[in-house]
Amino acid sequence: MTDRRRRVHPAPPGAPDAGALSPRPRAVVVGVGIAGLAAATGLAERGVAVEVVEREGYLGGRVGGWTEHTDGAELAMNRGFHAFFRQYYNLRALLRRVDPELRMLAPVGDYPLIDGAGRRDSFRGLPRTPPWNALAFALRSPTFRLPDLARINARAAAPLAAVSVPDIYRRLDHIDAETFLKAINFPESARHLAFEVFSRSFFAEPAHLSAAELATMFHIYFLGSSEGLIFDVATANFNVSLWDPLRDYLGARGVRVHLGARVSRVEPGAAKTLCVHTDSGERLDADAVVLALDVGGLQGVVAASPRLGDDPWRDRIRRLRTAPPFVVHRLWLGRPVDANRPAFLGTAGHRPVDNISVLERYEHEGAAWARRHRGSVVELHSYAAGSDLPPAAAAAQLHRLYPETATARVAHERVLRHADCPLFAPGTYPHRPGVATPHPGLVLAGDGIRIDLPVALMERAATTGWSAANRLLASWGLAGHELCTVPTRGRSALLRSLADRPRRRP
Repeated sequence: MTDRRRRVHPAPPGAPDAGALSPRPRAVVVGVGIAGLAAATGLAERGVAVEVVEREGYLGGRVGGWTEHTDGAELAMNRGFHAFFRQYYNLRALLRRVDPELRMLAPVGDYPLIDGAGRRDSFRGLPRTPPWNALAFALRSPTFRLPDLARINARAAAPLAAVSVPDIYRRLDHIDAETFLKAINFPESARHLAFEVFSRSFFAEPAHLSAAELATMFHIYFLGSSEGLIFDVATANFNVSLWDPLRDYLGARGVRVHLGARVSRVEPGAAKTLCVHTDSGERLDADAVVLALDVGGLQGVVAASPRLGDDPWRDRIRRLRTAPPFVVHRLWLGRPVDANRPAFLGTAGHRPVDNISVLERYEHEGAAWARRHRGSVVELHSYAAGSDLPPAAAAAQLHRLYPETATARVAHERVLRHADCPLFAPGTYPHRPGVATPHPGLVLAGDGIRIDLPVALMERAATTGWSAANRLLASWGLAGHELCTVPTRGRSALLRSLADRPRRRP
C-alpha cells in the first residue's frame, strides 16, 4: 500500500459485534473460493454465526490446493499459477488475517513476455509512477517504436489513460477489445505481445472481451496505480500457505465448514429465514445467504429456486456467460530446466500455450521435489482453449521454448481442464447482477459479479465478498469493513479532459 492516491472506501458504521443483538444473526455462505472466504471472514469477525458450504473437498475455489497420491508419491496440486499484485488491497487484507507481514508471498522479480518471433518484453526496472511506467515499457519494447507512438490516435486512445469506473463501461462496453485497439492504431505486434497476454488472463480472446474491461485492466495495472507491475506468488501450495491457516482463523470464530457438499436450492422460509438445501438432504436455516459461486453453479441454484428474486433479476443470472475452457498442464520432469529460465514466462504466438511456470523457482513443494529427483516441475497454461486441445500440443511449445525439456523423462503428469470462469463480452456490463439482490437477506459475490469499482480477477472476488458481508452487516446495524482500491478515475486531469470531449464511436 505505497500508492498515496489509492482510494479508501470507509466501512459502513454500526455496532461492533452481533453479541448485542437478539437473536444472533445466522448466515450461510455457499462457495468458499476467495469471494466466499472474504464474506465469511467479514461476517464472523462481527460475531455473526456463519456456516460455509463447498462442493469441493478443499477451500479456495480456483485458487484451491490439494495433495494427490500416485505411484507412492505425494504430489502437491492446484489449478494453476496466480499472481498476487500489490494493488490487490482487499485480497491482501484477507490474507493478513493470518499472516500480517504476508510472509506467505514472495516477489517475482520479473515476468518476461515473448512472442512468436522471439521478441521479448520485460517489466524489470520500470518506473512505478504513471504514466512514465507505461511510456517506459512502450519505448523499450522491441515491438513498439517512436513512429508507432506518433501514429496512435491520441483522442480515441484517451479513455485508456483516463479510466473512470463505472463511466468507462458507458464509453467502451459496446465494442470488443480487438476492435478498439485497431481503432486507436495501436501497433499490431505490440498489441499481440502486451495486450493479448493481459486480455487472455480473462480467459477470452480480445475479439470476445469488452473494451471497457481491457481499459479497466490497463488502469489497474499501468496508469491507475503506482504500486508497480511486479507481483508476488505464494511460497507453498495454496492450501498450505493460504487457506488452511484461514480455515483455522475462521474456526476460532465459530465458523462451521461443510466440504464436499453441493447446494441444490435456496428457498424462503418462515418470516425472514432462508433455507439452504444440499444434495445430501441436509437443510441449513439462516437469516442471510451469500451465493459465492461460479457462473454455472449460480445459474443452477437460482434455476432450482423459483421463489428467489424477481423475473428481471433471474433473467440477469440466466444471461451470464462462461468463458472458453482453460487447461493447466503440469509436468514433473526428470531433469532440471536451464538455470536462466524465469519463474514465469508469458507468451504470445505460441498457441496453445499462454504462459510457462517453473514451480521450483518459488513454491516449496516444487523445490523439494526438484531437489529430491534432480529435476523440475513445470506448468503450462492454455487460456481460451478448445475443448479437444491435446496435451501434446502444449508440450510441443514447451520443447520449442525450453529445448532442454524435449529429452526430459516425464515422471508425473497432470492435465486439468475447466470451463468455469466468467466471460466479460461486449455489451454485457449493464446486465450483470450485482452484490445486492431483490430478495432480503440474499447477496451475491464472485469474480463474475458486478461491482462499480476498479478491481479485476482475484481482487474482484475478494472485493465483492467483503461488500456482500458489508451489506448484510448494515442490515443488522453492525459495522462493516473498509475497502481499498486503486483510484476510481484516471490520474491525469489533462487526459480526462481529452477523453471527455465528444467523439464518434469506433
